[in-house]
Parts: sequence; C-alpha cells; structure tokens
Amino acid sequence: MDPRLPETDLVIFDCDGVLVDSEELSCRCLAEAMLRAGIEMSTERALELFLGRSTAALVEYCRDVGRPLPATFLPDLAVQVRETFQSQLKPIAGIAAVLGELHLPYCVASSSDLDRVKFSLELTGLASSFGPRLYTSQMVKHGKPAPDLFLHAAGAMRAEPRRTLVVEDSVSGVTAAKAAGMKVWGFVGGAHYRLADGSALLRQAGADRIFAAMNDFWMEG
Repeated sequence: MDPRLPETDLVIFDCDGVLVDSEELSCRCLAEAMLRAGIEMSTERALELFLGRSTAALVEYCRDVGRPLPATFLPDLAVQVRETFQSQLKPIAGIAAVLGELHLPYCVASSSDLDRVKFSLELTGLASSFGPRLYTSQMVKHGKPAPDLFLHAAGAMRAEPRRTLVVEDSVSGVTAAKAAGMKVWGFVGGAHYRLADGSALLRQAGADRIFAAMNDFWMEG
C-alpha cells in the first residue's frame, strides 16, 4: 500500500505515450506506410483513428474502407517503426522517478505487440523496472476500448479492478479502464498532444484526473 494512492493495490501503465514518447513517431510511420499502400492518411488522422488501438483495429479499418492491407504491410511497418525508435525514441520525462517512488505493484498493459513493448522499454532503460509484468492485446480476444486487457492484467497481478489505477493517454484506453471498473488518470504530456486538446478528449472519455507532467504524478488532481 502506498499512502499517496489510497484504495489502490495496483497501478497499470499504458506503454506508448505514457512510459515512452512514441505515439507521434509510430503514427508518422503508419501514415507513411499507408500512403505507400495507396491509402490516404496523415499523421494527425492516424493519431485520431489509431491512438491506443491494436494492429487488429488497423487491419479492420482498412478492410472496411475497401483497401485491405497486403500481407507484407505489418512486418514492413514493424521494421520501419523499430528503425525510427532506434534513433528517436525517448522515455517520457520523469517516468523513471515515478517508478522508483512507487511502493506498490505495477505493470504494463499495452495495445502494442509484446516484442515492440519489450524493445521500447529496453531502448529507454525502463525494462528492468517492469521485468515480466507486461500484458498486451495479443493476450486477449478484444483489445482496447474493450476492458479485457486491463481485466487480464489485474487478474494476473491478483488485484481487484476497483482497487486498480490505470494511467492512459488515449480515449480507447480510458474507455477500457472505466469499462473494467477501474480508476483512470489521463496523461497528456506526450508529443502527440502538442497540437491537440488531449485534456478535453480524455475527460470526456471519463478520466478521473488529467495531468501533463510526470513530475505532477503525486499531486492531487
């Protein structure tokens, strides 16, 4: 128990946009890949459509608009994202200090695949903070905004949903956490929110608190 987080036995962190500042990078890669595949897309539109969503949501979207993705699309995109991360990915400022001060169990629950989560955390020096406590949309039938992933993570960590706090940066993630019966804080400090009002989006989705800097994690919301 951490006295600064009353009635909380577990903290679940999203990865992209909460632990690592990756959303703008990955959505830029996605937009470029979709344009190469003949599908009109901008980075801003990719963020709007796919922020916090799994690759399954991307495949479904393209199928629904009548432009199914070629078999090579996702593997090629993964390579492009990995190369971009290698040279440009940074941890969210202040997150290492938060993790160091967090005196209760915590884990990751991400829409990205497990290999990408591991790569991102290793690249940014955060892997040792989480060890094997990594849960992804690959492990459940329905990804965010369904509650399945957060419920799976809480179950694996042996925590009750009502005593679980989720830290999320996306509408789909906030929606998923609320559907799971969890408290959720919306984080809007990622680069992808420089030109968008993330606070309004996440508050409308049901976030219990909004904050824009990890230095403010412990402050009352």
